[in-house]
Amino acid sequence: MSGPPPKSPILYTFRRCPYAMRARLALSVAQMDVRVREVVLRDKPAEMLAASPKGTVPVLVLESGEVIDESLDVMRWALAQNDPQGWLSADAAEASALITQNDGPFKGALDRYKYPNRYEAEGIDPLENRAAGLEILRGLSARIAANGGQLLGPAPTLADMAIFPFVRQFAHTDADWWNAAAPEPVKTWLAGHKQSALFRTIMAKFPQWAPGDAEPALPVAG
Repeated sequence: MSGPPPKSPILYTFRRCPYAMRARLALSVAQMDVRVREVVLRDKPAEMLAASPKGTVPVLVLESGEVIDESLDVMRWALAQNDPQGWLSADAAEASALITQNDGPFKGALDRYKYPNRYEAEGIDPLENRAAGLEILRGLSARIAANGGQLLGPAPTLADMAIFPFVRQFAHTDADWWNAAAPEPVKTWLAGHKQSALFRTIMAKFPQWAPGDAEPALPVAG
């Protein structure tokens, strides 16, 4: 990254991106002093691309100049500083397996269901992909029912917070279908996270950042 290191960590983010959401969730719950640069993905700032040429959000630039540009790495970095709700307390291997399933098969089905025009060359059927996503969600729903309300127990952990932004996107693709077809435990789980004070906090709206603009602080969970 060119230029002097920042005085506080800087987060390049896009409000509606589920990868950026989960990074903001962890940074907020950890009460990190982070400055926000909201980007528009079709108009990425040169400063973000200099820090992370792959051009995806989130990108966290630390005071040292170190760049963390994978969402799970941002989450784990934040929680390593402060984990007041014990998100890292669950079995790490079990959490990792659930997140890998989400970021692989579930995200693949979600994209082909939500954005079928992007995959026309594959000859995909969006409804087949919706069914594949729903099958994964049935497994999550059984876990939620068995574990007292969350994926790995009665309290949210890293797995819940890393996964629910993607389930939210899946549900919002066709809300009527979701309300009719999704298993009740996963519907209740998702609704609880969407209605939480933490999620409302990290979904604060910021204008697109440009060089010279003020950098608002990321709202932190109270």
